[in-house]
Amino acid sequence: MRYRKKPVIVEAKQWHAHGDHPSVRRTSYTEVAQGLGTSGCSRGPECWSWAVMGVIDTLEGPHFVIPGDWIITGVRGEHYACKAEIFAATYDEVSE
Repeated sequence: MRYRKKPVIVEAKQWHAHGDHPSVRRTSYTEVAQGLGTSGCSRGPECWSWAVMGVIDTLEGPHFVIPGDWIITGVRGEHYACKAEIFAATYDEVSE
């Protein structure tokens, strides 16, 4: 079976550094190393140090964010992160 995502307008803000969004907290070398199984950096092709990464405590547990990720406010007021390329492919800006 195939499904289409319902058209829902969400609030979102691109995250670049600590202080950009209140739901993103600072992380530590240990938290990143344990959470991602790395030596304190992101898994992507560009290795981001734990010092510039952040964490969102989502309904599914902690989610690590890197600069450029989008922070989306869900339909119930929850926050979660979305990679920039996925955000661009999934969302269009709404002018009001």
